[in-house]
Amino acid sequence: MTNRYIYITLLAVLGFKAEVIAQEESNGAPRLVVSITIDQLRSDYLEAFAPLYADKGFLRLMNEGKVYTNVSYPFIPIDRASATAAITSGVTPYYNNIAGQRWLNRETLRPIGCVDDAKYTGLNTGETASPNKLSTSTIGDELKVCTGGKAIVYAIAPFRDAAVLSAGHAANGALWIDDNNGQWCSSRYFYNALPAWAHAINRLNAPAVRISQTTWEPASILASNFSYFMQTGEQEPFKHQFIGTQRFQKYKTSALVNTDITNMALQCVASTGMGNDKITDLLCLTYYAGTYEHKAVTDCQLEMQDTYIRLDKELGRLIDGLEEKLRRKDILIVVTSTGYSDEEMTDYQAYKIPSGTFYMNRSVNLMNMYLGATWGQGSYVETVYKNQIFLNHKLLEQKKISISDAQNRGQEFLAMLSGVRNVYTSLQLLTSQNEMIQKVRNGFSPDNSGDIFIETAPGWRILHEDTQESEFSKASYTQFPIIFFGAGTSSERVQLPVTVDQIAPTLARCIRIRAPNACSAKPLF
Repeated sequence: MTNRYIYITLLAVLGFKAEVIAQEESNGAPRLVVSITIDQLRSDYLEAFAPLYADKGFLRLMNEGKVYTNVSYPFIPIDRASATAAITSGVTPYYNNIAGQRWLNRETLRPIGCVDDAKYTGLNTGETASPNKLSTSTIGDELKVCTGGKAIVYAIAPFRDAAVLSAGHAANGALWIDDNNGQWCSSRYFYNALPAWAHAINRLNAPAVRISQTTWEPASILASNFSYFMQTGEQEPFKHQFIGTQRFQKYKTSALVNTDITNMALQCVASTGMGNDKITDLLCLTYYAGTYEHKAVTDCQLEMQDTYIRLDKELGRLIDGLEEKLRRKDILIVVTSTGYSDEEMTDYQAYKIPSGTFYMNRSVNLMNMYLGATWGQGSYVETVYKNQIFLNHKLLEQKKISISDAQNRGQEFLAMLSGVRNVYTSLQLLTSQNEMIQKVRNGFSPDNSGDIFIETAPGWRILHEDTQESEFSKASYTQFPIIFFGAGTSSERVQLPVTVDQIAPTLARCIRIRAPNACSAKPLF
């Protein structure tokens, strides 16, 4: 038996070694994969502003790449963090546990960030961070494993959550721009100290160095005469300066931040030796295509147009810079969107469109009274967060009431209130095979989500009276593409419906490695 175990172990070691050698020597695998996620990119804006583009950015990607035009996320709700995690892990929040940028910590009853981790202090930032709340492997992790740690993996983004989640657990580094000092920063999870090339960027060209002399104005004079939006007449060109304590947060929602991403990306490739050998390396980038200061699009139409014009320029500069270093067949670029947009708080009532306000605290107090009339007085609701209700599990246990009974009673009561379209319980989402609620289930995290979920009718908003925070219910679909470019990819437009969780297994197949460990989606090609 001893010889048998030795034989099996030897086969396993040889198999792993063969996989590493195959990845090193495979002529079919690209030397560098660049995964680009553009926060809030929309197909309608992408196509509408095409007359203002040069020929090296979006037009080159659209004309020479494989473009999937009918793309969606297989879960709701979507935000930047849950989208980024889904792209890199190839699975939904139900499996990777990243249900949003923030969620409620049951132990402290306080919101926490998806990458908050007090064990790892920041480098050049007061924020702590790690990817430890991401419960699955990513495409970068698997690349590290399959190359015995030889592959170089980096992530660069304006925002902490996007950088850390796209980097994954095993990356060489993740870099983002600090909200307070305007410099590139990271976490001690990835480094003991920032690399010298990042320090050089901070000294010479970080937003902090330029912010006092920086003004955001339209890049093209044509932008003030061209409008996709339904507003007549020529609009006044905008002019924004970045001042005050929030200046770097504002800067990170401007089109100018995308120049910093390109600069850092090209410096990273040059300084780390990405693409210099036959082992595939991975660079994950996040660009921004949302509204300035998260305003409604109607309040910053020219800014939105300028954002796409400048983003087009930066993508062209990135591709040119990479092709100066590597042949196109050695580079694979994939571009997609986070698939959501900042919701506009539209005043539907002014136009006599059905709408309303669901008062969360008031409704929960009534539900608590209802449960008290059934089982005796007590605080059956521990707290609320966004559209989620957290029940008091200790009280239920003391009163010997099952969680399922409490959830069902609460669900029955809330379903009768005005403005409520659906009410889901965590047990229902855990056990149901109903395809009608599959997207809701996929967006649910068993570890981090509440006990009861309220979905309001379209046009309604949920208002928390104690904090005055509100969320707008909008179920409309945001169209966006997936684009593969380079590495022998043929030019083609594909209208077949696909989902973003197919990106990770597609990249895995292209670079001859395993897909992330929870991924079950089929590759796109």
